[in-house]
Amino acid sequence: MTRRNDVELSEQFRLKALEWADLDNAARMLEEGKTTYLAQQKALLGDIPDSHAEKQVKASPAWADYIKTMVRAKTAANKARVEVDYLKMRFQGWISADANARSERKM
Repeated sequence: MTRRNDVELSEQFRLKALEWADLDNAARMLEEGKTTYLAQQKALLGDIPDSHAEKQVKASPAWADYIKTMVRAKTAANKARVEVDYLKMRFQGWISADANARSERKM
């Protein structure tokens, strides 16, 4: 017999897991795009030595904003993952309590 609590927790878990997947995707896209973004910004500076271009880009407010955005995205994904783990633990606790109750009823 499926209890309402079982369905509610599993649905909450599903929704939070989908949210986490989307947030993790956004964070990974920023992480993977970091090298491309750096290369694009260096190319905009024209024909100067690569080391000078990289220094200028990494000192720019745009680069700082990119890094902050990337870190915030990863933080949001990590928080969502904690929520998913919490729901999983609640569900496992509910299963354990339900099993104990069934066992006690058999005695």
